[in-house]
Amino acid sequence: MSRILLEREHELSELGAVARRALDGHGSVVLVTGEAGIGKSSLVDAIRSVLPAEGRLLVGYCDDLATPRVLGPLRDLVGKVGAGLTEALASSDRGRVFEAFRTELDWPGHPTVLVVEDLHWADEATLDVLRFLVRRIAALPVVMVGTYRDDEIGADHPLRGLLGLAASTPMRRLPLARLSEQAVRSLVAGRGLDSGQVFAVTSGNPFFVTEVLGTGDTDGVPATVTEAVYARLQSLDQRCRDALGQLAVVPSAVESWLVDAVLPGGLAAIAAAEERGMLTVTPARVSFRHELMRRAVAASMPASRRIAANRAVLAALLDRGGADLSRIVHHAAESGDDALIVRWAPAAAAEAVAAGSHREAAAHYRLVLDHRTAFPPGERAGLLEAYAEECYTLGLSEPARTAQREAVALRRGLPDRVALGLALRRLSRVHWYWGDRPAAETSAVEAVAVLETAGDDAALAFGLSNQSQLHALGGQIDAAVTAGERAIALARVTGPAGVLSHALNNVGYARWDRDEPRGREMLAESLAVAVAAGEADHACRAYTNIAWHLLDELRFREAGALLDEAMAYAERTEVLGFLRYLHITRSVVCLQLGEWAEAERHARWVDGAPMMMHPPALVVLGLVRVRRGLPGDDLLEQAWSIARRIGEAQRIGPAGAALAEAAWLRGDESAAVRLTPVFREMLAAEGDRRLGAFGYWLHRLGADVPLSGAYPAERWAAAGDRYDQAIALSHRTTAADLITAVRILDSLDAVPAAARVRARLRELGVTRIPRGPQPATRGNPAGLTGRQTQVLGLLAEGLSNPEIAARLVLSVRTVDAHVAAILAKLSVTSRREAVLRARERGLTES
Repeated sequence: MSRILLEREHELSELGAVARRALDGHGSVVLVTGEAGIGKSSLVDAIRSVLPAEGRLLVGYCDDLATPRVLGPLRDLVGKVGAGLTEALASSDRGRVFEAFRTELDWPGHPTVLVVEDLHWADEATLDVLRFLVRRIAALPVVMVGTYRDDEIGADHPLRGLLGLAASTPMRRLPLARLSEQAVRSLVAGRGLDSGQVFAVTSGNPFFVTEVLGTGDTDGVPATVTEAVYARLQSLDQRCRDALGQLAVVPSAVESWLVDAVLPGGLAAIAAAEERGMLTVTPARVSFRHELMRRAVAASMPASRRIAANRAVLAALLDRGGADLSRIVHHAAESGDDALIVRWAPAAAAEAVAAGSHREAAAHYRLVLDHRTAFPPGERAGLLEAYAEECYTLGLSEPARTAQREAVALRRGLPDRVALGLALRRLSRVHWYWGDRPAAETSAVEAVAVLETAGDDAALAFGLSNQSQLHALGGQIDAAVTAGERAIALARVTGPAGVLSHALNNVGYARWDRDEPRGREMLAESLAVAVAAGEADHACRAYTNIAWHLLDELRFREAGALLDEAMAYAERTEVLGFLRYLHITRSVVCLQLGEWAEAERHARWVDGAPMMMHPPALVVLGLVRVRRGLPGDDLLEQAWSIARRIGEAQRIGPAGAALAEAAWLRGDESAAVRLTPVFREMLAAEGDRRLGAFGYWLHRLGADVPLSGAYPAERWAAAGDRYDQAIALSHRTTAADLITAVRILDSLDAVPAAARVRARLRELGVTRIPRGPQPATRGNPAGLTGRQTQVLGLLAEGLSNPEIAARLVLSVRTVDAHVAAILAKLSVTSRREAVLRARERGLTES
């Protein structure tokens, strides 16, 4: 393995450099990435050799449990850190853990390298703590080294939020490449093996190479790691193989006490496996040299032995006491112990909720609900409601709706009328979230009817507030204010902060719609109440409603700043459902400000989102495409269809405006026939506050409709909306205004609109019309010129700017300018990121 580390000399030296800088309090983040088996852990193991003498190394692990350990990597540090952090972890108080963690790491003159292995398996509470650290790391003597498999995290993986945050801090990425054929040849030297065959079979994956070298036989080299591990298992005696199988069911390093508890003979039973390089053994723990090896060993066991092994681990954990509940539940599930699942999974779920690990909580509830008949109806209903709440928080609307419906059905057969009313209120919310407004209204009405006679004013306040919310969203302002004011009065007396925030939000929303100054004040109070009470869901809703009203008033930059603050809050508090909506709302801001690539990036958060979030995201994605002259009408039609089903002006208005604009861009005035009746219907029902753009574009199509969304070009310019500024200028008749419009539209790559304005200039007899983007630039998905594409290709080959200049016979200064333009067009900040982004988009060869 030392020879493999020679291939990582550059990465190791970078780790040493950043650790030395941490001596002066200049902390940073280092992300070590690569596929399974690439050597991330081997690099981490070698960090000690490059640490300054004053430094310390702390290592925590994220485990591949069915439901991850809450704060598992931090718990691994117990015994190596001070009492403050140890006690904070035992308290389960997140705020206390945050502060104790920072205090532990703030040790001037003694840099800490904190390694968190396998971040792709991190629980949400751990990610929360790491986000807290990353935001402050520049001022701490800390280097946080995180390892993860970059090929196993999709666009919606929970780790993405942490990675995005780290990108704005002092951060280095160390992507590990596979071993070269020359490196494999040096590893094989003197072993009597065919290095070419070893390289061909393993593709240079260090783990595969090590496994092949361990067997010493390339003739039977398997294509999968499972077979490679199985080949090595055959060289061990049965006692050692049985011991490995027992350890393999533990999806983490195995503590020494647990080894002694489950293995007859303890460490002696696995000595041969350690000698064969399959295990790493320390006084504190035993672990497989690679996670793939552990999985392969576990997979090689018969199901009966795997179940027995899990039962042995479970018995040891219970006998010792104090084990993480998630570990108990994992092994109970793997061993088929239904009684223990019923006993411990609810508590494990509650622990995860308290720590803010909503994914883990939902997984625990899902597991326990597989055994729901073991619980009496009232308790079962409570578990279903808790599961529905976690799914709602995560943005999983259909599981939330299904569970909440079942809970309501159970509540109907029980005497507790308050619980039934609150369950109906929650069902109303998840119906609306799913995009089913009629069902939401039905449940809302019944909830209030039940709670009016239930004798609980706090619960009644929540029911009334829910009704107020539906009225406000449906444009029924007077009804929203009436129900909401009554809810506010009850909530101020009875005291639940969440209900008060919810009701203030609804009335504030409605009053702001009526242009009453009190409206924004009430929304601000709603936000303050929710934040102070730790009611994260209500706080995110307040942020969202303030932002949408700012959008209505063309205050785009103010809305963007507020949403950035809100997204950080939602990420920190793990309100993932609202985090999606905040990103989608941010996409609307970016669209208005002409930041179309960013708009697309934020709008892609719609994948997996509840139905009510789809229309605005689809409108953004569709408009970015049609404004560039690309196919996007299908996206706009989807937005329109969903918006019509929801039946609210805040969805129908933007979707209708987008369809009308798309029709205008292609010269299809007939679209007004289909769209105008819906506009008139919504105008009669809700007024024109959110229909201004819809009416404007219908007017452009020749429809006889009221015109309230036409603003002068100067107002759009002041708001930062260059596209609408250009469209407004296109109404004018002076050549100077029309030429300005063309230049703005060209800068945005808004080809269809620019073509229409050029046609008007020609009609006016203007001969000196600005040329549009060149065909080569238009044909490139990133808008790169032919020369920039050449430069990008050479960047991908690893050439420096002087080398590129020599190859293309250009000056270095010219190449510098091309590289800067490439980074800007790809929205990246480094050459390496540019190459990665280009490969993702098919601009260069992989």
